Amino acid sequence: MLVKKFRQTGPDVVILIVVIILLTWLGAFIHPQHPSYQGFDVRPMPLFSLLMSVSCFNPLFSVFVAFLLVLSISGLLVNFNTSAFFISERNFLPALIFGLLSSFFPQYQILNPVLPAALLLVLGIRKIIESYKVQGTAFSLFDAGLLIGTGSLFYAGLIWFGVLLIIGIAILRAGSLTELIISIMGLATPLFLVYGFLYVTGNDMDSQLSAISYNLFGKDGHYSISGLSLGVLIAAGITVLISVTQLLSAINTKKIKSRKTFILLLWTFFIALGIEVLFKTVSAEMLWIIAIPPTYFITHYFVFSRSKRLPGIMLALLFVLSALVQIVNLVQ
Repeated sequence: MLVKKFRQTGPDVVILIVVIILLTWLGAFIHPQHPSYQGFDVRPMPLFSLLMSVSCFNPLFSVFVAFLLVLSISGLLVNFNTSAFFISERNFLPALIFGLLSSFFPQYQILNPVLPAALLLVLGIRKIIESYKVQGTAFSLFDAGLLIGTGSLFYAGLIWFGVLLIIGIAILRAGSLTELIISIMGLATPLFLVYGFLYVTGNDMDSQLSAISYNLFGKDGHYSISGLSLGVLIAAGITVLISVTQLLSAINTKKIKSRKTFILLLWTFFIALGIEVLFKTVSAEMLWIIAIPPTYFITHYFVFSRSKRLPGIMLALLFVLSALVQIVNLVQ
């Protein structure tokens, strides 16, 4: 019954999802925190520094900006499936599931560099998919590189997702050297433009280069996980595992474009997990990116599961986990 309701496409479902996401941010609005709470103001990347300068004059306003970014990402996730139609059903489940999955670390519900970077990553993935079956050179790959490169000027770690450009060419295209070059050019262009502008305007470039090194390799991203958070992650992980298992069993029955889209999303998921595990500079803020691919895996499971009860139980579990985390955070 719960899944059936959220598979509907009426305006009441949209309003309900916005209210639910707002409730998951209730603690953040009651006790708003500045980005400095998690050290995001220490040697920030240039575009995130600019974003903080225009939005962080008040902690509550900066949280509101972060909330708007989450709503924007949620809307983009829905729109991506609506346009590419790789799940074969138009619904608002991706927005709901992303809102629930991304609420598991409420201490990161502040303005942070991963949020604008995640939004640009979603747009970049869409551009990679747009290159499918394009005759001649697919210049959307340049656009994809441009978006990911711009995102790295908010969150330096997004630069590692440039690997998706190579993977996308291998999956979707014939492996053209020209397309590989224009992808790399797209990735590098925003870096040259922004740092070139900073150089021309007399900024301290040693400080700027030091910020890149610090964010990629020097920052201590260690964070401790409470027993509750660990239990929540395990339960959510089981949900994702069930969804991925079902997806892999059915992936060869998909249309070619849908299959390739899911394969690219799987690679996005593995890259995000790899970055989380391998780089000490990455903290729990990576959850905003890690949650993107499972949003579609779980949505696919809810749409195509042969079980009548399990999808409802899984969605109810996500609601309970999110509510439990938020309540514990509020009473602490």
